[in-house]
Amino acid sequence: MGKHHFNEKFDRSNTSSVKWELTQTIFGQADVLPMWVADMDFKPPAEITETIKRRIEHGIYGYTFSPPSIAESIREWLKARHRWEIPLNSILYNSGVVPSIAAAVQTFTEEEDSILIQSPVYPPFFDMVTKNNRKVVNSPLILKDNRYEIDFNDFENKLKEGVKLFILCNPHNPGGRVWTRDELFKIGELCYKHDCFILADEIHADLVYKPKQHISIASLDQRFLTITITLIAPTKTFNIAGLQASALIIPDQNLREKFQTFQDKQGFHSLSIFGMVGMEAAYRHGAEWLDDLHDYLKQNILTVKEFISREIPNISVMDPDGTYLIWLDCRKLGLTDEEIHENLIKKGKLGLEPGPKYGPGGEGFVRMNIACPHDIVVDGLERLKKAFA
Repeated sequence: MGKHHFNEKFDRSNTSSVKWELTQTIFGQADVLPMWVADMDFKPPAEITETIKRRIEHGIYGYTFSPPSIAESIREWLKARHRWEIPLNSILYNSGVVPSIAAAVQTFTEEEDSILIQSPVYPPFFDMVTKNNRKVVNSPLILKDNRYEIDFNDFENKLKEGVKLFILCNPHNPGGRVWTRDELFKIGELCYKHDCFILADEIHADLVYKPKQHISIASLDQRFLTITITLIAPTKTFNIAGLQASALIIPDQNLREKFQTFQDKQGFHSLSIFGMVGMEAAYRHGAEWLDDLHDYLKQNILTVKEFISREIPNISVMDPDGTYLIWLDCRKLGLTDEEIHENLIKKGKLGLEPGPKYGPGGEGFVRMNIACPHDIVVDGLERLKKAFA
């Protein structure tokens, strides 16, 4: 299993942990096992902590700029892990992927413009469209043989309605689908043909299980580079979301300058010292830890699939190509979403993400986060069984 110890349990109380300390607020009771929000219960690679400690020990935290070495670490990572070579000057920074989605919506569209998404999908996609007074246009994914597929006829028809921006989720959250080269090429061609920008949220790109391979849509064709803004971050990959550091890859100079102008208007200057230091350390030193993590997560996923198939056959597990999130289809239980939620909280004492949060197509589903020690996964599964016994 490699040299990293993912079985170790840590007490996360008194750390302002959203996952562990807000159970009363979110679920109405404190004695719920939280397996909902997408953060891991693992410590990041030791090199990240050591690098931050060294910076702390220097003791002066004045104004800082983003050194070229961060961009170099990102470029090397994308080339080594994803076979994508990007120019150094194509990289910009932001505190997180969701702020980048909001900023891109404001930069590349006007109020009342239409923005295309594919539900069920990560809830902030909806929020960042509606809260910025844009219109959500939805092209729902098709569920076929327990996997999501794209309805390309519907997708193109929606683009024809004058959509300005398409937000792509790759790998897909909550379904864990990693879109294929052919699917991505088709998306790119249609968006290019209909003059629609692509905002590619690739935050889970590093969490893809072999033999699947993550492909950045922008890397597939010179034309796609001119319409695509790619969002990445080390935060999901290495469990450092609290450091608030992400990057945008915008190879097209015109798009990049437009985005920089918007950041200037916002007064955005640079990442925090620890965000920068943590990001560079992750991309420089995290590869071996990440390979071990993949092995561990695959074991957890296998445990979930085997347990549910044996003990709760009325629930079906969508086998993820990537991410540490499992989308559970509870529709055969014959319960409403309210009843599913109630059973989980009251009977199972288990906190999962309710499917309807992810928009049309999410009804009857729940999302489970298995990025935790194996014992906790087993505990969660026993609670799931109890909830629907």
